[in-house]
Amino acid sequence: MQNKQKVLVIVGPTSSGKSALAVGLARKFNGEVISADSRQVYRDLNIGTGKITKHEMRGVLHHLLDVASPKRKFSADDYVRHARAAIRGIASRGKLPIVAGGTGFYIDALAGRIVLPNVPPNKKLRARLEKKSAAQLYALLKKKDPRRAKAIEPHHKRRLIRALEIAAALGSVPMMEIRSPSFDMLWVGITPPMKELEKKIVVRLFARIRQGMVAEAKRLHAHGLSYKRMEELGLEYRSLARHLLGAITRAQMIEELNRAIRKYAIRQMRYWKRNNDIRWFKTCAGERIPRLVRLWLRK
Repeated sequence: MQNKQKVLVIVGPTSSGKSALAVGLARKFNGEVISADSRQVYRDLNIGTGKITKHEMRGVLHHLLDVASPKRKFSADDYVRHARAAIRGIASRGKLPIVAGGTGFYIDALAGRIVLPNVPPNKKLRARLEKKSAAQLYALLKKKDPRRAKAIEPHHKRRLIRALEIAAALGSVPMMEIRSPSFDMLWVGITPPMKELEKKIVVRLFARIRQGMVAEAKRLHAHGLSYKRMEELGLEYRSLARHLLGAITRAQMIEELNRAIRKYAIRQMRYWKRNNDIRWFKTCAGERIPRLVRLWLRK
């Protein structure tokens, strides 16, 4: 590992405090942050995704935010390409790359834990799958690739269809153990007690609603983001689209979102628990994490 570029990775469920921890460690250890969030890569999806603000960055340079149009699809392969370029740039400035986010598939692809399958689009299969509901697609995926089903958002039709397309070609999304990793990675995980996390999820959700999450969705649609694409983006934007279309009331949207985000947090934890390299902490506070990072950097 001596010749490998060091990369600090911070993972955990939504609302656990990953972003604030990444900023604090970047300031302490001369680092820059690379976001690993499948929605925050898109421009103008700010309030709905809970994207970190300039004030919250506290002068720390962040990468992989606002790099793509929400009208276009940004893949895990795109993420790996951009993130590797960011790591090279950060390292060239003599700084520590810190990858922080909740999209496990992106981080595992960057780390080399997932082999991104080179499966071309299957138009006939896609046309057949497109006719099915997200619930039907998710049930199919659970049968064909249970491990991928545990990590995927069950309402995200585009990702479900792609996962089924890969499963049809290869049987499952291939995984591999890291034998010769590209980076010397220290994995840090934040996992607050569930009751505490649920409270944080509720507080964060209502804060975003007060900040104008619904108005943001209206503005996005007015600038050409279709409701269909908004639903494809999943979670917050799926419920926002349904509310703006009149399918659910504001109160129903809030209830639906609160439930969906809690379930998403549980799926995130299930995904990460299979990675035995992660050192888990219940809180970001104190000196335990900085001490661990300091020891790792000295190696």
